[in-house]
Amino acid sequence: MGLEWEQLVVDAHDPHVLGHWWAEALGWIVIYEDEDEVEIRAEEHSLPGLLFGVDPETKTVKNRLHLDFRPENQSAEVDRLLALGAHRADVGQTEYEPWVVLADPEGNEFCVLSSRRK
Repeated sequence: MGLEWEQLVVDAHDPHVLGHWWAEALGWIVIYEDEDEVEIRAEEHSLPGLLFGVDPETKTVKNRLHLDFRPENQSAEVDRLLALGAHRADVGQTEYEPWVVLADPEGNEFCVLSSRRK
């Protein structure tokens, strides 16, 4: 196949704040930054990356695309992300779901899945 997944683009009011927040949350590095965008990756040449670009529109509905993360310890990871500035989000999930829905500082939802069984 001739396609390679380069990055996921995230619209942001402030791509610098959001890009650096996600870099800290994921333990990734900033590989590119200018006045309108920030790109982060796990390592300089690893793919895919996340590219945060300016979008002045205000987010008003649930994202149609979101990221899922599988931590070693769900509870500890949720606590860490909340301490970094994430907040809990309600997208219609029940209290019995095995994942936790959080949102980044600009309201983009993501899920912290339950830990994998070994």
